[in-house]
Amino acid sequence: MKIFNHDITLSTHDQEAGTHLYSGRALGLTNPGDKIQMHPDLTADWDAIVAHYEQVGLAHTHDVIWDVDITQMSQHPDHDICVYFFGDAVNRHDTHRQFFRQWNPRWCQVVDFINSKNNFIYLAEELNIPVPKTLRFEHVAAARACDTLPLPCYVKPAVSDHGFGIRRCPDEQALDQAFEHLVDDEPLQIQAEVPTSTFLNLQYQVTPAGVTPLLASEQILDGCVHGGNRYPTDYDPWEKIAPFAEWMGEHGMKGIFAVDVAVVPEAGGIQYLAIECNPRFNGSSYPTLVAQKLRIPRWSSATYKTPPRALREVDLTDLAFEPATGKGVILINWGTIQAGKLCVLLAGSPEEQAEVGQELQARLQA
Repeated sequence: MKIFNHDITLSTHDQEAGTHLYSGRALGLTNPGDKIQMHPDLTADWDAIVAHYEQVGLAHTHDVIWDVDITQMSQHPDHDICVYFFGDAVNRHDTHRQFFRQWNPRWCQVVDFINSKNNFIYLAEELNIPVPKTLRFEHVAAARACDTLPLPCYVKPAVSDHGFGIRRCPDEQALDQAFEHLVDDEPLQIQAEVPTSTFLNLQYQVTPAGVTPLLASEQILDGCVHGGNRYPTDYDPWEKIAPFAEWMGEHGMKGIFAVDVAVVPEAGGIQYLAIECNPRFNGSSYPTLVAQKLRIPRWSSATYKTPPRALREVDLTDLAFEPATGKGVILINWGTIQAGKLCVLLAGSPEEQAEVGQELQARLQA
C-alpha cells in the first residue's frame, strides 16, 4: 500500500493560477487500498472524475485525505510514500527538507543536487555524455560580464520547474530582457539553442532490481513549456544516457526520474544531446503510468484550454476511452479545469488520436 502526495507547490516557483490543483493528477496512478492527499478544492469535481474513471475501467483509491500538508504522510507509517518531488526546491528554510531527510537522506541529497541544471551539465560532462554548449554562472552579474555567450540561446535559472523563468533569446536585446526577469543572486545557465525540433523524454524507474528504463516518448512543446508527449517513438538512446542513470541509482535515487534529450540529425547519423534531468515525476509520467495500467500501446497527451470550470459541464460519454476499441479520452490532470485547462490522454492510432482530440477541443470551446 502507498500514500500519494503529488502536490507541486514545494518544487516550482510558478505561481500561475491552478498549480495547487495538480495534486489530483496522481489519482489515476493509485490502486484500491492506497491513500492519496489532494487539495480540498478538488472535492468539487470528485464525483465527476470517479464516474469518468469507472467508465474507462481505471481502478483507483477512494481513500482521500483532503489536505496536501506533507507532514500528514508520517501519520501512516504502514504505507510506502509516493511524492512528486522528494524535497523542497522553493522555500529557503529547512522545515520541509528536514522532513524528507528523516525519511531518506541519500534520496533527498541526490534530488537536491541533480535538481540544479548546472549540476546536471557538470555531471554529464564528467560521464562523457554529450550536451549542448552550456555556460554556467553563479549569478546574473557574472553572465552579463561574459562576452562569449552563444546566440540564439536559452537562459535558464539553475533550479526551475514547469518551465518557470526559461526564455529563448535570439539576440542580445532579448538576452538583456531575460536577465531582468531573473533573481540577481541565484545561479543560472545559458544554453546554446539546439538545431532540432525533436526532443525526447526518457523516464527511468528505480526498482529493487536497480534502475530500469520505463518509457521513451517524444515531447510536444509549447515554447519552453511541456505541452504533452507522444508514444511510441522511433528513437532509442537509452545506451547513451545509461551512465547517468546508473549514477543516479548508485547515489540513492528512488521512484521515477527523467532525462530530456535532443535528437539532432547529422550527416553521419543521429546525435543525442542530454538537456536536463527531472529528478522526480514529470508531466509525461502520469499518462505513461495510466497507459500501462490500461495496456494502451499508442497514445499522446495534450493540454487544452477550457471555458468550462467544472467537469460536470463537459460531456465525455461518447469520447471516453473504450477498452474494447483501444480508442478515446482519459482525463489525467482533471482538477485544473477549475483554472481553465485540462490535460488528457488520447488513445488509439495517430489518426484516431487526432480525430478524438479535435472533437474534444471543439466540445470544450462550444
